[in-house]
Amino acid sequence: MEALLAIGTRKGLWLARSSNSRADWTVTGPHLPMTDIYALAIDTRGGAPRLLAGVMSQHWGPGVATSDDLGATWQEPEQAPIAFPEDTGAALERVWQLTPAPEPDVVYAGVEPSALFRSADGGKSFELVRGLWDHPHRPQWTPGFGGMAIHTVLPHPTEPRRLTVAMSTGGVYDTTDGGQTWAPANQGIHVKFLPEEYPEFGQCVHKVARHPARPDRLYAQNHHGVYRSEDHAKSWQSIADGLPSDFGFAMVVHPHKPEVIYNFPLQADEHRFPPDGRCRVYRSEDGGDHWTELSGGLPDSGFYSAVLRDAMCVDDADPAGVYFGSRSGEVWASADEGDSWQRVVEHLPDVLCVRAAVI
Repeated sequence: MEALLAIGTRKGLWLARSSNSRADWTVTGPHLPMTDIYALAIDTRGGAPRLLAGVMSQHWGPGVATSDDLGATWQEPEQAPIAFPEDTGAALERVWQLTPAPEPDVVYAGVEPSALFRSADGGKSFELVRGLWDHPHRPQWTPGFGGMAIHTVLPHPTEPRRLTVAMSTGGVYDTTDGGQTWAPANQGIHVKFLPEEYPEFGQCVHKVARHPARPDRLYAQNHHGVYRSEDHAKSWQSIADGLPSDFGFAMVVHPHKPEVIYNFPLQADEHRFPPDGRCRVYRSEDGGDHWTELSGGLPDSGFYSAVLRDAMCVDDADPAGVYFGSRSGEVWASADEGDSWQRVVEHLPDVLCVRAAVI
């Protein structure tokens, strides 16, 4: 077994590989140096894994780079693979999410300004999903602190025409007809910063996750609020009890166990670091009804960094590996589902996203 961990930062991409049960890691980089890497995907559907990176160059602008040789070489099309049609009056600011779908060669991209693009050629070219762009709510979507972007894209594992997306600040939206029409899916999500505390849309979602074996159940980390839905986002219930804070960015589901989820709480929106400066991952083994603090090998004090929405992930090994990267440039890994942790690398630039796979 060889594990691959892709680490996107504000100054490029690093790749870590381990061939001995994730006990030791070899790290290479920077790949794509001096670009912001907000989105990563490791597409293992073909004969060889394809790496996809949403890159943002201060000189060349935003785009998508791909590698079919584990980062040895990268390809970027001469023409931008993601571009808004002229009639939209919009320009791509950043790629926030790259998600391979169950259908062969289909890849979705969530971008800023809030829009969804679909690729049918493995991520080489993309087309705007007009149904979401033309939604009547779109003029009322507003930027969150980090921008106005679709950062979560969840294709249904068995229904190709069903797709769930989430954005800041607009909320969760769902389609059952391949993207032609979209319905808001935010009932029960509390919003402290709006006059109407339970609006139809307008929530600042930070991340949504689900397990393919139980696709009707979703988990969400919001701007204040941790939730579970049992009915494919038609309604949401709080599962924040047992966490030291209901604020954070990351929400991750175990690759094999639908009841197991991971979260990294931060103190509050105005204090975006772990409570008491203690680096802690929280795991629930019953879908969020109860939470356990995971601390083995993690800093017990003086940790005033943060973990962003895509800076935590799992691989698909057994036992599963769990990973997270911090805004202070440290990346941590657990080869035993979170019970113990080791530092893979430190002193990197601000970690924006991590993705892992067994190859």
